[in-house]
Amino acid sequence: MTHEHDRGLVYDLGTLMQRRNALRLFAGAGLAALVGCSADETAGSTPSTTATTSSPSASSTTTASCEEIPQETAGPYPGDGSNGPNVLTESGIVRSDITKSFGSASGVASGVPLTVELTLQDAGASCGPLAGAAVYLWHCDAEGRYSLYSNGVQNENYLRGVQAADANGKVTFTTVFPGAYAGRWPHIHFEVYASLNEATAAGKISATSQLAFPEEPCLAVYASDGYDGSSQNMERTSLSDDNVFGEDDGARQLATVTGSVQQGYVARLTVPV
Repeated sequence: MTHEHDRGLVYDLGTLMQRRNALRLFAGAGLAALVGCSADETAGSTPSTTATTSSPSASSTTTASCEEIPQETAGPYPGDGSNGPNVLTESGIVRSDITKSFGSASGVASGVPLTVELTLQDAGASCGPLAGAAVYLWHCDAEGRYSLYSNGVQNENYLRGVQAADANGKVTFTTVFPGAYAGRWPHIHFEVYASLNEATAAGKISATSQLAFPEEPCLAVYASDGYDGSSQNMERTSLSDDNVFGEDDGARQLATVTGSVQQGYVARLTVPV
């Protein structure tokens, strides 16, 4: 696109030449020089214009991606000492495989295999990895029951565990796909702590939030054995009317889920704190 100042300069010179016939002897050379300068000026201005327009875009993208994960309720079954039992201070809570109970408990949670990968980011440092932070993660079993609290599993502590983030800010848990119980969209709870020591002392919580599951894998899982009632419970709610995710349809808490019922699933979520 031709810049207005380039067009105006040539146009003005042309007008002057028409009025002053005496200048026709050197008009060709003068115009060539001026147009050449104008072309150089245009070429030189293009990178400057591009840099100016791209900077705000890059900045806004960074800001958006570093927005902190929404703070949510820990719910009535946290097991962190805030509502009854405190599993965080027990030996054995630091583990990646949370399908089995530990200590004096021996129960094993059954269900479709699920790997949960959370990537912790420092929202105050341009989304850099939050290495060394810790995550306490817990969720219900295939029947919608929470260990330590629900009838039949009060003496179990499965589907609860703590992991420290690696150099990339990542924590990984091996578990089973949670069931859907009445009144809630399928989800997983988690708390973020500044360090492993802080987590295992049930200390200061940096963030409390929840991970939401997309509908498609849930429907596939709940059609399999062991998830009786989950399909019916899920039909009675949605992300938009869930009392936790409803405000924004869980936009920043909706995990990316891959896999199958036969091979198991992987749920990934980035967690800026």
